[in-house]
Amino acid sequence: MGEINVVPYIDVMLVLLIIFMITAPLLTQGVKVDLPKAGAEPLEAQSLQPLVLSVDRSGRLYLNVGANPQAALDEATVAARAAAALRVSPATQVLVKADNAVAYGRVVQAMVILQRAGARKLGFITEPLPPDARPGG
Repeated sequence: MGEINVVPYIDVMLVLLIIFMITAPLLTQGVKVDLPKAGAEPLEAQSLQPLVLSVDRSGRLYLNVGANPQAALDEATVAARAAAALRVSPATQVLVKADNAVAYGRVVQAMVILQRAGARKLGFITEPLPPDARPGG
């Protein structure tokens, strides 16, 4: 009876595994933002992916929806895309991810854009404090 030689299949599987291990971290990277540190409690996980507006160090805006989330957008495009996303799914969490060095006024402008697009509640993404720097910890 003929036997199947599985060695080539194992070789292909290992090559695919290496490819996935290399490309997976590249897919999850977003806009480089130095987040402020805060002792806030994390939000509960939801089934819907949140709408995240990122503001980088120089004040450029990025939205995690659309064909290219790595491309900087003007305010009108951010408003249109956010409004479309919120029309499709009004229960979507809306979060602002602003760099620690960006001017507070620019963050407020970003929040106003999201509110005009239909966001009723906005949250902020921060870096957690180290355990020894937390109050009472």
